[in-house]
Formats: sequence, structure tokens, C-alpha cells
Amino acid sequence: MYDFQDKYAVVTGAAKGIGRAIAERFVKEGVKGLAILDYDEELAKKTSAELDESGSVVVALKCNVADYDEVQRVFAELNEKWGRIDILVNNAGITKDKMFHKMSYDQMHDVMNVNFFGVYNCCAAVINGMRDRCYGKIVNISSTSAYGNIGQVNYAASKGAINGFTRSLAKESGRKNITVNAVLPGGVDTEMMRAIPEEKYQANLAAHPMGRLGSVDEIANLVMFLSSDESSYVSGECIITSGSWIIH
Repeated sequence: MYDFQDKYAVVTGAAKGIGRAIAERFVKEGVKGLAILDYDEELAKKTSAELDESGSVVVALKCNVADYDEVQRVFAELNEKWGRIDILVNNAGITKDKMFHKMSYDQMHDVMNVNFFGVYNCCAAVINGMRDRCYGKIVNISSTSAYGNIGQVNYAASKGAINGFTRSLAKESGRKNITVNAVLPGGVDTEMMRAIPEEKYQANLAAHPMGRLGSVDEIANLVMFLSSDESSYVSGECIITSGSWIIH
């Protein structure tokens, strides 16, 4: 059990999948306030209501993390409501897979704008407040695809950028008692994974050393640790969570 009873947390892309599992764990761990940010406002509100029937802990807000001005507005609203943001989990992400020679300009830039610049935009919205208070926990959800994957030049580039960003921001923020880490899931049973062709899905499953995919709850377990004060000396790490599917 982690102590989040006096902490305010934000999770992006939290209406479903890994983000929802993370949000659910924060609620179970007793977080004082939680903001679910998602591009799908209706689904975000549905998730919020399911996680917190009273509406006293969880708030759902529509937010396109790729839009710098919108992110600034949403985070300003949260700061006015809570007075501070202690924990930021950057989970929002998209895929637009295509072999590079067939990939359009928009497919490349859309993925970079959401996956990488979304992380930049949200971190930019919280970092000064965290520095002023000399406290903060930032967890970026990256991917083992950062090490390269066929048909995912755009996705791999965005996740590789997150890893470098994470390490650099951690070095800059250490003296202000701010930890910055990344979690690199690989082979997790999500809607995104199940959207790939069935043949490829089954091949991935058969090739996995553990004979199964990971669960969203297993990713949330690590995020809870990195978001807590139990991980006070862990920063700048990009932690692979793939059940030995990827070892680096």
C-alpha cells in the first residue's frame, strides 16, 4: 500500500487500457485527487464515474495533449482546483503503423505530436510548479518499440525520443527532488495489441518467453512504485516491462 493520501495526480490517455489501469490503482491507493485526461471526453467521464461514483476524487477532462495551448489551459484549471500537481503520468499515445516507404508525412507527424510532444507539453505545464515546491514524480509511458520495430518508424522514433527526454529531464531535476522515469511495456494485452492482425498476434504470443502477454495491472504496479516516495532514489531510468520478451 502506497501513501498517496495527500497527493494530486494526473494521468493522460486514462480512459482505457494501461492508462485506465493506472488511474484505477491510484484510486485504490487512496490518492487525494486524480485527473483523467483523454481526447475522448465521453469515455473519460464514463471511466471517471466508474472509478469514483461520488465524484469527490476523480475528475475527467477532455485534453488533446498534442495541443500546447489546450494543455496549458487544462493544467491551469487543475492547479486552480487543487493548488498543485504532485504526480504526472504521461500515458497518452497513438499508432499509425505503416512501412516507411508507404508512410505519409501526416502519419509520421501525428504520432510524434501525440506521443512525444504530448509528453513535452504536459511536462512543461507542471515542471515549474514542481521545481518551486521541490517535489514531483513524472512517469512517462514509453515502449520496447523504441528499440526498433518493422512498420513502426514513427512510433519507435516517438518512444525513443521519450527515453532521451526522460533521462535528460531527470538529470536537470534531481536537485529539486523531482524524479523522472519511463516505463517501457512490451507485449501487453491491450486493445492496441489486439488490433494487429490475428496471425501476427498469435505469432507474438507463441514467441513470448513466458508464453503469455503482460496485463495492464502489471504495468500499473510499476507505475505506482515510481509515483511513490518508495522510489525516491530511482530517477532517469527507462524500465523494460516485457516479461523478458525484450532484454536490453
